[in-house]
Amino acid sequence: MQTIVKKLNKEKNYKASVYLINDCKQLPLSQFSEEELRFISYQHDELEKEMIVLPKLERIIMIQFFKNEGESYKINEKCRKAGDKIAAFLNDNKIASVLITDRCENQFAAYSLAEGMALGSYQFIKYKTEQKSNSLQDIYIDSTQINKLQYEHLNILTDAVYKCRNLVNEPLTFLDAVSFSEIITQMAKDANVKVEVFNKTKIESLKMGGLIAVNRGSIDPPTFSVLEWKPKEHKNTKPFVFVGKGVVYDTGGVNIKPGDSMLDMKCDMGGAAAVVCAIYAIAKAKLPIHVVGLIPSTDNRPDGNAYVPGDIITMFTGKTVEIMNTDAEGRLILADALGYASKYQPDLVIDLATLTGAASRAIGPYGIVAMHANAETEFENLKNSGQNVYERLAEFPFWEEYGELIKSDVADIKNLGGSEAGMITAGKFLQEFTDYPFIHLDIAGPVFLSKKDSYRGKNATGVGVRLLFDFILSKI
Repeated sequence: MQTIVKKLNKEKNYKASVYLINDCKQLPLSQFSEEELRFISYQHDELEKEMIVLPKLERIIMIQFFKNEGESYKINEKCRKAGDKIAAFLNDNKIASVLITDRCENQFAAYSLAEGMALGSYQFIKYKTEQKSNSLQDIYIDSTQINKLQYEHLNILTDAVYKCRNLVNEPLTFLDAVSFSEIITQMAKDANVKVEVFNKTKIESLKMGGLIAVNRGSIDPPTFSVLEWKPKEHKNTKPFVFVGKGVVYDTGGVNIKPGDSMLDMKCDMGGAAAVVCAIYAIAKAKLPIHVVGLIPSTDNRPDGNAYVPGDIITMFTGKTVEIMNTDAEGRLILADALGYASKYQPDLVIDLATLTGAASRAIGPYGIVAMHANAETEFENLKNSGQNVYERLAEFPFWEEYGELIKSDVADIKNLGGSEAGMITAGKFLQEFTDYPFIHLDIAGPVFLSKKDSYRGKNATGVGVRLLFDFILSKI
């Protein structure tokens, strides 16, 4: 169930209210007794509490303070995190609706607070025999700072992030490559997005050697889904192309993953889910920008006919690759998609992938490892979007020397660069299949969390959806 954000309804009786303020002077004095005002001041000034709960007979009142100091994107993130805490309190107390009264001096505070509440209320309880759903259904806002379009965008984005999290949280028993393509098709139709799915025969006829090789160990066929949002009056002459890694489960192939490192590998299609759901949101919002999504999808398993180290495969572009490790499979299927992207003569291509453990080890779950080729201006724009939604980009060098590490003695390149700078050599591998401005995003760190992180929750986070949406929104 999605939590919906709405404009104030004066006819409704609210069981809970939140006053968003910078200072006690902004409280409506008629709503509080002198004793209550003293209590609020004491809690905030002496005990340094930012959220104060004031139970009344007819409703619960919450006072949310925040300091309007520092960089705006950091203030907004604090509001989102505060919103998550408020949502947890409301859900614990079985409250279905709440009114946020915005009395502070910040353009985005109420919006961000509601965003954190809505995203923080997500649940994945589909497989629970006893389903205890969160109670919070409606968030109403009394604010002059939020317009109708912002309400629409916030609800569309919340829906898209929920859908992305659902996809990533689903087990392989439900979500193989074929069923993933069927869900993509349905979502595309719901958003009026053009969609085409290539089956195994079509993939083989296109000679997508990377996707074919990775799929050889699977009993399930691969798919290659193409989404296109091209409104009649789009503002860009060349499309933006998003490419998402769609490995629905990764065992590592013949180089099987050790110990419990395979446990969360249903999340290895997190990049594909983000691309699909971002385009879904872009189309639902009717943003006038031409966008294409490419989703190569398969699982990676060690069956009798699986590809093995030492194999040499020919990719969609004709380039040959020596296989050093079958657990470096994501770059192989992405490479075919990146080669296919050239047919659109794109303005920019961005790929999202849970590509390397090295990226996660480098910066943890706090941001996205990023690098680019010939896309300096657009990379800065994407970094700005990363700050706006607090999915920050950590830029890594893309020096040509790293390309030396993937040279092969027997093929054009090899699919593994060694133990050093693994996240960069993976990116350099992908660059070999591009002839356009290119940004590579390795989302291995933040895509799936072992413990709750505020409104991002636990397990699937939906990282990338809000980032891509904000980036495209900035083009209008």
